[in-house]
Amino acid sequence: MITINFKKEIQKNVVQIFATNKPELKTNCLTPAQKKYVAQALKQCDFKAKEGEIVSVLGLEEKILVVGTGECPNRTAFEKIGGKLAGAIKDEKAAYYPLNAKNLSEEINAVATGLFLASFKFDKYLSKKKNEKELKDVTFVCEDIKGAKKQFEETKPILESVCFARALSAEPANHLTPLIFSKLIEKLADTGLEIEILSLKELKSKKFGMLLSVAQGSQNEPKVAIMKWMGNPKKKTFDIGFVGKGVTFDSGGISLKPGAGMGDMKQDMTGAAVVVSSMRSFALRKVKNNVIGIVGLVENMPSGSATRPGDIVTSLSGKTVEILNTDAEGRLVLGDCLWYMQQVYKVKKIIDLATLTGAVMAALGEEYAGLFSYDDKLVEEIISAGKSVDEEVWRLPMNKAYDKMIDSDIADMKNIGGRLAGGSTAACFLHRFIKEGTSWAHLDIAGVDKYEKSRPITPKGATGWGVRLLNELVK
Repeated sequence: MITINFKKEIQKNVVQIFATNKPELKTNCLTPAQKKYVAQALKQCDFKAKEGEIVSVLGLEEKILVVGTGECPNRTAFEKIGGKLAGAIKDEKAAYYPLNAKNLSEEINAVATGLFLASFKFDKYLSKKKNEKELKDVTFVCEDIKGAKKQFEETKPILESVCFARALSAEPANHLTPLIFSKLIEKLADTGLEIEILSLKELKSKKFGMLLSVAQGSQNEPKVAIMKWMGNPKKKTFDIGFVGKGVTFDSGGISLKPGAGMGDMKQDMTGAAVVVSSMRSFALRKVKNNVIGIVGLVENMPSGSATRPGDIVTSLSGKTVEILNTDAEGRLVLGDCLWYMQQVYKVKKIIDLATLTGAVMAALGEEYAGLFSYDDKLVEEIISAGKSVDEEVWRLPMNKAYDKMIDSDIADMKNIGGRLAGGSTAACFLHRFIKEGTSWAHLDIAGVDKYEKSRPITPKGATGWGVRLLNELVK
């Protein structure tokens, strides 16, 4: 991972990076001869200082990069600039000279964020690592070292937790079974989190009927992990709770998925990865809130003991569910965990995250997560938090008509509502496990959990989407 430093003095023998929002470069950090040389190079390249535009000036003692910020750069722009620099520089060390702006610490923090997140890679299982030069060390040259360092140190636990979520999501299913996942969560007790893991025996005793029905076809036993952070110990209740879907591999069960692309189903636990990683960041940041996270960890497999289409199971709430499609399993896992959070911990504000439906992916692609809720205030809070960290959501409808689509003739409900409006009927299913008086929202992160192509601050693959949003929301 990239190392970020802060110094006052001019750096020597490193790549020097200068930010500017104008075609000409104004800085006191270059000699007159260097200024003249750089000015000529920028003129020859017809440099416009557009956002992310980079000119590399060679022929000097030190390599100089001039990066355009655009006329009115904001935090997101500077993050993308940092991400682009991470890919553009293949030397081991560099020094960044910020644009002479009012909010210097904010600019530095945003560029450092982009550099940090863009430098993530998952090469754990490569027997031979790619022998590529890469940016390893960046020093930000500024007067207010204390302020810049303080702001980045507050942000760093979030960035590390985004990368933690990416790494979890990238793990193959044979290396991240429910048991292995639960052991990793137990280790987070070192951060100050209170951890409790519910075993198969306990889940049966407590009657997690829907979650157990998903897990019963697999040889890997299910787990439920409960993580608590009491940032305000004087207060005994929780300010907010997060629930994550942790299906470590989803074959579809008896309703078997097509073979093409099934390997991606190792990532059907991303909701849990985001919740776990967010709880980790809350503890490392020592937030002043009381927060609880619950993740249901299961594997959905076909076998002689697997749940069959047509089976009826009894949920933790006591409501019965007709299973018409065993590939609509995530809502079963979430439903029991949502009920448990309310029943045992009396949480009144809950958000769940899950790679729940292909319908939301078809509707929103990789650009937005689907947001479902009846609470307008909570919706606005989530939308605002998402915009501020460039993890955007789009509200999709829920109503009585969609809810009626999951009524069953022989049970309290069925686990699918038919071919149409799959995202909305799945959300309505979850809402049936929300008690009156609970403020709840569901985030369907199918699509945003993985990018098929690299983006400025997100390499191709698992994104860790949601960790920054939840941190902003809690803040």
